[in-house]
Amino acid sequence: MRPIVIVPACTRDFGEHPYHAAQHKYVDAVVLGADCAPMILPSLGASLDLETMLQLCDGIMLTGSASNVHPSYYSEEVLDPSLPQDPARDQTTLPLIREAVKRGIPIIAICRGFQEMNVALGGSLHQAVQTVAGKFDHRENPELGMDEQYGDAHNVTLTPGGCLERMLGQPEIPVNSLHGQGVNELAPGLSVEAVAEDGLVEAFSVSTAPGFTLAVQWHPEWRIQHNPYSMKMFGAFGDACRERQAQKRAQQLDQLREQCRSSA
Repeated sequence: MRPIVIVPACTRDFGEHPYHAAQHKYVDAVVLGADCAPMILPSLGASLDLETMLQLCDGIMLTGSASNVHPSYYSEEVLDPSLPQDPARDQTTLPLIREAVKRGIPIIAICRGFQEMNVALGGSLHQAVQTVAGKFDHRENPELGMDEQYGDAHNVTLTPGGCLERMLGQPEIPVNSLHGQGVNELAPGLSVEAVAEDGLVEAFSVSTAPGFTLAVQWHPEWRIQHNPYSMKMFGAFGDACRERQAQKRAQQLDQLREQCRSSA
């Protein structure tokens, strides 16, 4: 059996009805890149049985989205009310992240997910990176086709000796760029794994976490099988999920043996 990776959904209205939804490319990346079994997690907020989900899963992937993390979670007002929000996802993912990190559940986070992790653990965001002095405009050009929007936009420099540099075996890689928000203050316990040419944090890990964590601002899930760096990242995530699955099975066997001895 493949490890189970939960993929928290975004909430969307289709016609008159609200849906929990996840884009195909993220679900595909779990299968094709990590060789795991994805399970879309509805964004139920406080109604979610978090304990059941955490015990069930072997890993978590936090996806990108058109919506942004609400700035009230880092003590700011909304800068641009025209940009979409997803309160149900915020209420689901932020507590999920904190508990998963604490338990050592493997996490890979992309774009909004990258920003969610920073906020969940005590960091803050630039709500409009393009307005910050010294920073580039990291948004995509909506007039271009999808392949061009997701094409290489700039390079990121990997932290020497960091987990991402060791994973990829390169000091620098090209990445795409499709985001308006970005890390402002990095949360305590996070280690920078990559920065853009303008100094913006593009990847981090949780140095205090007992399990695998990798969060990136770019989109490695796009045409994942055509990008060897993306395959290495998701491969490492999948290996961590398999290790987690094996540990859980060993613990369950130990508990079963103990129950048998107690009842003998």
